[in-house]
Amino acid sequence: MRYYYYYLITLIVLILDFVTKKMVATKMNLYDEISVIGNFFLITSHRNRGAAFGILEGQRVFFIIITVAIVSGLIWYIYSMRKTGKPGLFIGLTLVLGGAIGNFIDRVRFGEVVDFFKFNFGSYTFPIFNIADSAIVIGVGLILLDALLSAREEKLTQGQDNKEPNEA
Repeated sequence: MRYYYYYLITLIVLILDFVTKKMVATKMNLYDEISVIGNFFLITSHRNRGAAFGILEGQRVFFIIITVAIVSGLIWYIYSMRKTGKPGLFIGLTLVLGGAIGNFIDRVRFGEVVDFFKFNFGSYTFPIFNIADSAIVIGVGLILLDALLSAREEKLTQGQDNKEPNEA
């Protein structure tokens, strides 16, 4: 499969992210909640002016600059890995790319990101997130998994290369 087909993943993430954020922003009032699974999983209309978990709130210009750098780096890296990259790596990179662009669009247009997935674990509420955030986390996980598997493969290959002929 040609590497650029993986950009379809980025497009799918962008579409899902845009549609879900638009639905929440237009159909729900801020802080409205819809129970999906009791008090455990709720769709909640929330806005985030910061990064993950609301850190660095109000640093819009900083996030825009960082995101442009990250998106540029991802596109360059995807292109540079086009001949040697494995499917898991490309999927991870394009998920991160789609998520980064999805949240970038919100920050540029509105100065904040629409979040809506809310999970409660007893008295602990996990920070509210969206499709773009999910794509980034899953993508980073796939990139890390690819790195671990590649390192393991390399170690096994080096071990076989170092064996003497009579050890086999």
